[in-house]
Amino acid sequence: FMASDGEAKVKAILSTHFASEVHSGKLQNLGLVRILNYTCNDIPQKTDKMVIITKCEVVSQALDAEIKSEVKIEEPAALMKPKEEAAVLSKPIGGAPAAIMLKPRHDVKSASQIVSEQRGNAAPAARLAMTRRVHPLISLNPYQGNWVIKVRVTSKGNLRSYRNARGEGHVFNVELTDEDGTQIQATMFNEPAKKFYPVFELGKVYYISKGSLRIANKQFKTVQNDYEMTLNENAVVEEAEGESFIPPVQYNFVKIDMLGPYVGGRELVDIIGVVQSVSPTLSIRRKIDNESIPKRDIVVADDSNKTVTISLWNDLATTVGEELLDMVDSAPIIAVKSLKVSDFQGVSVSTVGKSTLVINPELPETEKLRAWYESEGKGTALASVGAGMGASNAGGLRSMYSDRVFLSHITSDPNLGQDKPVFFSLYANISNIKPDQTMWYRACTTCNKKVTEALGSGFWCEGCQKNYEQCSLR
Repeated sequence: FMASDGEAKVKAILSTHFASEVHSGKLQNLGLVRILNYTCNDIPQKTDKMVIITKCEVVSQALDAEIKSEVKIEEPAALMKPKEEAAVLSKPIGGAPAAIMLKPRHDVKSASQIVSEQRGNAAPAARLAMTRRVHPLISLNPYQGNWVIKVRVTSKGNLRSYRNARGEGHVFNVELTDEDGTQIQATMFNEPAKKFYPVFELGKVYYISKGSLRIANKQFKTVQNDYEMTLNENAVVEEAEGESFIPPVQYNFVKIDMLGPYVGGRELVDIIGVVQSVSPTLSIRRKIDNESIPKRDIVVADDSNKTVTISLWNDLATTVGEELLDMVDSAPIIAVKSLKVSDFQGVSVSTVGKSTLVINPELPETEKLRAWYESEGKGTALASVGAGMGASNAGGLRSMYSDRVFLSHITSDPNLGQDKPVFFSLYANISNIKPDQTMWYRACTTCNKKVTEALGSGFWCEGCQKNYEQCSLR
């Protein structure tokens, strides 16, 4: 929108969490707002600037006309004390009848006073934020210069090794959340990965600067952000001692009937729904280490008139799952964050290590869902979203996959996949299997790479540089 103070105008953007204020009509065109927190960015290849407003409060919903001259303030009477409330009267051009009464804030300090007081009381690590303005994550973009962010580590991955055509290395990533609940994924490679792995601790608050941003790879992103951050050896990461904040959970709910495009992908989804049924706790034996882990299935429905099975694992199955079993008759509403979507039973979802579940959350979506369930959902026959989509489906029913194509899509375009990989789904029948080729290869039982028959006996693995008595067919 265009922001005006009566004398000058500037282009401005509201962060997405103001959407409810706009939809409710509280924030209107020609409305008057008091800006509490913002950041100012240059627009690339233009001389203009863009103000990104992250915190503001509505003073007046809508004026009768735009204020186009300097706001005039009536001088308070001589006998009035300075700290008493004074009425501020604005007089727009055109003789608009409505006057706006504003109450000035008490004991307003100058910016220099506030900064000097904060610097005097701040811990040494916090002075990084005092030297430059702390930027909200929502305002960051790849074209910015120096910035400082204050974030909490809400998810910490493992330090992993990788091997590709360029060689071997290490990679490590964290998910960072700021005070507004905005998230971003930060990735470190090789030496920076080893350097920052012991520095970042789950749940702690940090000041970070000198990182770089790029467009997030949709295939691998785990949070809702258009950008992802890379921290190299020049990045500055300091723990904010004495600083603490609990970031609000930001949900990006997906309707149950729209889960199809997420099947088999890395992107995690959030779901809100009414609990229909809860199973007892099951004990599942994990193939990797033969360890038994608890699992519980719950069925939820939403106003798309579809249901889906959510598999709760580990602590969520035994704690919150048990609580849901006791209250299932009251049809509680749950909001689950970070669910993995799979093609089991057509479409199903399951929790991962960082998933969270809240029962009857205080959200606008909860009230809407409760109203739907009481009015029509309770008495409607709801179908499973995965019905007719299983692997055994031979009837040719078309699934909800939005990226479904025909084979002609591939054969008609010889350049498809030349510049970058292209992903899509197919539904096809096998028409021929070559009889002169095996459908498997002899693999190393340790690293799964191809092995060759050794001279004496057994199989030689080039990757492990070892001789094994047995191999596996993959």
